Amino acid sequence: MGEGFDVVVVGGGSAGAVIAARLSEDPSTRVALLEAGGPPPPAEAMPVAAAALQQDPDTDWMYTADAGGCGLGLAEGRMMVPRGKMLGGSSGINYMAYVRGHPGDFDAWAAAGATGWSYDEVLPYFKKSEGLAPSGDIVIDTDAHSTTGALGVSVRAPVLPAAQQFVDAAVAAGIPLGDYNGRDRGGPDGVVSLLQTTTRDGKRSSTYHAFLEGGPEQRPNLEVICHAQVTRVLLDGDGDDLRATGVEYRDADGTTQVVRAEREVILSGGAVGSPQVLMLSGIGPRADLEAVGITCVLDAPEVGKHLKDHLQVGLFFPAPGIGVSMNEVGVSMGPDALRAPAGPLPADPADDASLPPELQGLKAEAERLVTEWATTGHGLVSSSLYDASAFVSTGLGDDHTHDAQLAVFVTGYNREIWQRCLRVDPDDYFEDADAALAADAESIFVLANPVQPHSEGEIRLISADPLDHPDIRMNYFDDPHDMDVMVAVLRRALDIAEHWPTELGPLVLPKAVATKHGYQPGDRPSDALLEDMARHYSFTVYHLTSTCRIGSVVDPELRVLGVGGLRVADASVMPNVVSGNTNAAAIMIGEKAAEMIAADHGIQLAERVATG
Repeated sequence: MGEGFDVVVVGGGSAGAVIAARLSEDPSTRVALLEAGGPPPPAEAMPVAAAALQQDPDTDWMYTADAGGCGLGLAEGRMMVPRGKMLGGSSGINYMAYVRGHPGDFDAWAAAGATGWSYDEVLPYFKKSEGLAPSGDIVIDTDAHSTTGALGVSVRAPVLPAAQQFVDAAVAAGIPLGDYNGRDRGGPDGVVSLLQTTTRDGKRSSTYHAFLEGGPEQRPNLEVICHAQVTRVLLDGDGDDLRATGVEYRDADGTTQVVRAEREVILSGGAVGSPQVLMLSGIGPRADLEAVGITCVLDAPEVGKHLKDHLQVGLFFPAPGIGVSMNEVGVSMGPDALRAPAGPLPADPADDASLPPELQGLKAEAERLVTEWATTGHGLVSSSLYDASAFVSTGLGDDHTHDAQLAVFVTGYNREIWQRCLRVDPDDYFEDADAALAADAESIFVLANPVQPHSEGEIRLISADPLDHPDIRMNYFDDPHDMDVMVAVLRRALDIAEHWPTELGPLVLPKAVATKHGYQPGDRPSDALLEDMARHYSFTVYHLTSTCRIGSVVDPELRVLGVGGLRVADASVMPNVVSGNTNAAAIMIGEKAAEMIAADHGIQLAERVATG
């Protein structure tokens, strides 16, 4: 029959970890948290190691997607879709930008029927989580923040010169300083700042570290079950009496197991995982399910539809004396990052005794730097290298919010990361990739990121086998509006680069694109060139949302329409993607969901936002 719990939470990521931790505050409530991955590895805590967690089957689902109207320069034309597969989920694999979204995003949700999700109604849940470390390096709207929450939020230390120079350049280009998480994120002029990040004392503050690690995961009424890949929700009844009663999953040995839920099942598998589980359970578009041999229990046409994501183009500039070289990154990560076959130190530390003096000095410096970070939180490795951002309006529509985000990435990375994470062959991009991506090269990306896409993709099943990755169709640039905005945002990015307080090298464009359009260094790129650039070398910003959105798949209480005892609580329920990085909003959804579930079942939380 399977072990019984009051609540079963599927997915221990950005929202699920929060929900399980909050509900288990009541010792009389039995909670099971199922996670397909395991605990995060030690490298997860080091912000600079974010890229190393991608394309690792222990920490990443390793999805790829049909890119739709772009991806022409990517391997096989497919977009990478990193998704965290561990406790903490994608909050353990992301670049840690803590961005809530524009107040108008949430007011638009509420105006469209998502009752209870206006900005004034969600702000207290953002504040409930947040433990902001005060910093003199940024402007803060104090009344919009909290310093006491479990989630570490801080500005990395020390501030990297390229990040500060991006802020200075944006200000010179007419974007005012401000708090992008404040109650008023500004009008058309927008706002720029060093990023607030989900870090504490220089370490990543994923939802695992913030909400589960230590005491909470040891609670006798909380069972955390790792390496549990959910295959379906168990459903009883039919017609109007359909109800979720538990979950079936495969354990680490491949054995099918069952857990029962006396009160509710909560799906928190994210914008890919949650619709996938619903469809595997027979809840979804009838024709799509029957096409792969799944009996449709509830015809829910909107499950997996309306996929939204953010897409960005990186403008590559040589930046001597400004950018961070991969040599600097490697040394700052400690001796293990410098070992063979990629590094100068021997693969076996036992061989270090015979190192020549110059390598002894290199090892000692690497040990000093990583120890400084581990003990003080300071140092280069406290940065994911994505440390400053601006939010503006292009004037092309979506007047309720900012439709553009601009940012800086303070290194050009190396050949291996371009191939593995970006799915780009550097020899196709650069005239001389070995020089451009040399270990001692100093370069930056200025990132152009439209944040209110009109195009919608979808998630479909390719078979009835739960172990098969779903078919992810991004459908980028399906709506011509999105390309118009992309070109406008690229223009703003170029404007920021032109206002850089020190001299950047000339913009480096992909060689085939430059040749096609007759571009020479120093030219003003044409709109046609920028569009071609976006068609070839746009990249996901990992912000998938809206595949189980409020009003289509769930009601404003996040209850699945047509099924009792079943909710979805993660980024998939967003009616529309927020205008910025999505992780903070996913955590907020977890906080609000936990309180709604608790209110429905008389569960006593340690702290409640709602009154009455």
